[in-house]
Amino acid sequence: DPETDLALLHIDLPDLHALDLQHDDTIQVGDVVLAIGNPLGLGQTVSMGIASATGRSHVGITTFENFIQTDAAINRGNSGGALIDTNGNLIGINTAILSRSGGWEGIGFSTPASTAYQVMSDLIKYGRVIRGWLGVTVENLTPVTASSLGLTELTGGLVRHVELGSPAHQGDLRPGDVLLGINDQKVNDGYEAMNIITGTSPGAELTLQVLRQGKLHTLHVTIGLRPPADN
Repeated sequence: DPETDLALLHIDLPDLHALDLQHDDTIQVGDVVLAIGNPLGLGQTVSMGIASATGRSHVGITTFENFIQTDAAINRGNSGGALIDTNGNLIGINTAILSRSGGWEGIGFSTPASTAYQVMSDLIKYGRVIRGWLGVTVENLTPVTASSLGLTELTGGLVRHVELGSPAHQGDLRPGDVLLGINDQKVNDGYEAMNIITGTSPGAELTLQVLRQGKLHTLHVTIGLRPPADN
């Protein structure tokens, strides 16, 4: 799945013990976590730290980001390794680090097991990950853009592009609209808006709260099926 950088492998070893998958996002900031992997070619290596943050996005690693941030050491070779809790449950897949030097500086990111579970389930069932699609590009508001639209807060997502014939076009969403809410849930920025849309099942209906030329509008759209990403 290119948009989460996760792949599914089938291992034909019936006696292989599998980790329990903690796929309900119960991890909290401060919880002790352990990173397992093969850093710098040193197999069977474990490092310990805490969950520094959850729901970390805007990192620029994958299309859809909802990372667990940890200070458990993650180095080259750790990617794809397990992040587990103190009960041995799989809570994440180690993905990347943030570093100026290229080495470990205390900031690592893991894809939550809940995301891995969804990707795994869809790949098994459909051969691809099923995501919702509106056919829009939604960007974050800048202070200048917000001011020009009469907004006093940097909340909501600015609709930059609407694809002709898409569910968004059919639902009367227009470029220049500011998406303020989805199903009465406040939208903080464009990234959050896109995550809500892609996380909605195709065929479901969403109610959008939109600011257009200073006036509030309520639109009803039916979610389509997001086209598969290029590998």
